Amino acid sequence: MNVGFVSLGCSKNLVDTEMMIGSFKEHKFNVVNNPEQADIILINTCGFIESAKEEAINTILEMAEYKKKRCKILIATGCLVQRYEKELEKALPEVDLFISCNNYEGFWKKVEKVVKQEDSDKKYNLAYNNRIITTGDKMAYLKIAEGCSNRCTYCAIPYIRGPFVSRKMEDILKEANELAKKGIQELIVIAQDTTKYGIDLYGEPKLSELLENLCKIEGIKWIRFLYSYPETITDELIQTVKNNEKICKYFDIPIQHISNNVLKRMNRKSNGESIKKLMNKIRQEIPDVILRTTVMVGFPGETKEDFDELYNFIKETKFDKLGAFMYSKEDGTPAAKLKNQIHPMTKKSRYNKIMELQKEISKQNLENKINKEYTALIEDVSFDNKYYIGRTYMDVPDMDGVIFIKNDTKEKDKIGQFVKCRIIDVKDYDLIAEYVNEYALS
Repeated sequence: MNVGFVSLGCSKNLVDTEMMIGSFKEHKFNVVNNPEQADIILINTCGFIESAKEEAINTILEMAEYKKKRCKILIATGCLVQRYEKELEKALPEVDLFISCNNYEGFWKKVEKVVKQEDSDKKYNLAYNNRIITTGDKMAYLKIAEGCSNRCTYCAIPYIRGPFVSRKMEDILKEANELAKKGIQELIVIAQDTTKYGIDLYGEPKLSELLENLCKIEGIKWIRFLYSYPETITDELIQTVKNNEKICKYFDIPIQHISNNVLKRMNRKSNGESIKKLMNKIRQEIPDVILRTTVMVGFPGETKEDFDELYNFIKETKFDKLGAFMYSKEDGTPAAKLKNQIHPMTKKSRYNKIMELQKEISKQNLENKINKEYTALIEDVSFDNKYYIGRTYMDVPDMDGVIFIKNDTKEKDKIGQFVKCRIIDVKDYDLIAEYVNEYALS
């Protein structure tokens, strides 16, 4: 039988999908990319905010249309199912099986009931060492923990995924070594809060030690970590990033806001002053560092003064990368019960102002890189073969821009290679470059 997959939401969800693909492959199913060829379609959903829930429902309904053709079985898993399984069972009879996140341990036992295949000799649990990488031949995500214990008042993740639980370091390193043996050169370390890694297992943060150990793995050339909360970024971690060539000089720090009034209502552990000190410290220690952040506008009770403080902070700090989103009122979260909910039009206006500001900042930051040389990982070639498409240490897949490098030879053989290039122009959020010499980091 053929099985197709749709993975929605974050990279942490994608790792779960890759383990599900591995489970089907282990049981001799064929994986296909075209839903028209699938006998089974599995949708791994996101349920983080309202727009994600709408996307998940629409995707399920879209995939259900293929049951009129070849598809016989529709499976829905993930965060949306975890939050609303009973409601979805009533509302979506087209779905043959719902599997919530807390039932992943018995994943295949549930699947075999609908596919009517019994194979008691096979492992039933999803396994990191059995996942099928879907992010290309050179890059893979490395999930180091599940869940979150921060209890930000706007966030439903703790109610969906449970408290923060670290994976054992030896298990993570074993997986990383196996990925390197398969040719993976870039590891992106992820968790809901990477900087809390190890506190629950070892009584203290262990991200720095984990990164140091990952740097020792032969074949790995780039290492990144995402979703680092400001209050748990230590001096030790900053020095680890500074002193290891394999670790990209890149900090992804979702601050959410800078106003103490808003941060307090969000139940964030940091404050405006500590955030500003942290940004200055990182830039002083690592001059070429890339700082990325995420901010939220329209949180309940956010005044014009609160927003202006955020706007001015972004204007002064000039983040290299910035994402913004409007507050979404989520069922069961404390923030949903707060008074002074912000009007949708006000949220949208504030969001647009932030993004317009960041567009100007991004252009200035990119223009400052003209005539500078960088190492880039080539991942693709343009449709007309005029450019190689790649990323530098400054670019995270699916989050940031890319670099276009002139391909004067019209060849494709440099895909998967690290090359040296010089920036000659910018376009929106992307860089244009030319070769300096053939290869780097070989």
